[in-house]
Amino acid sequence: PLIRAPIKRSVMSEFQLVTRFEPAGDQPEAIRQLVEGIDAGLAHQTLLGVTGSGKTFSIANVISQIKRPTLVLAPNKTLAAQLYGEFKAF
Repeated sequence: PLIRAPIKRSVMSEFQLVTRFEPAGDQPEAIRQLVEGIDAGLAHQTLLGVTGSGKTFSIANVISQIKRPTLVLAPNKTLAAQLYGEFKAF
């Protein structure tokens, strides 16, 4: 018989957004709409914004509000490292 080692599972702590900044401009409405879409079961949503408009901060707010495990994907290592640093800072 095949013997398997027990799988070690770790539970990540809840994502807590710690920042001195508050959503500004269009961010509060975008965050609200994204959270509502997730709560309504929408499978796909898009957040559009120019470079430096606070998309990562907005998504961090969404993740903080929905209180669900979240997988963040990036198309390359450079952007993955940047996102990691930004989320870690929150």
